Amino acid sequence: MNWDIIQGKWNQVKGSVKEKWGDLTDDELTQIDGNKDRLSGKLQEKYGWSKNDAEREIDDYFRDRTL
Repeated sequence: MNWDIIQGKWNQVKGSVKEKWGDLTDDELTQIDGNKDRLSGKLQEKYGWSKNDAEREIDDYFRDRTL
């Protein structure tokens, strides 16, 4: 998945992101604003994942999504 597409459709995507990673708040999702590095950082912070683990989770989640 091209991250530019995700970033451009962030307002449509953030609901499903919230369902997947429920520890993220609405304010945090707004601050992330489709930025992959910010999303990765928040997932590391909330779930205690390494950077590689967070990026793998993100890539796996968005790989098969139709936007």
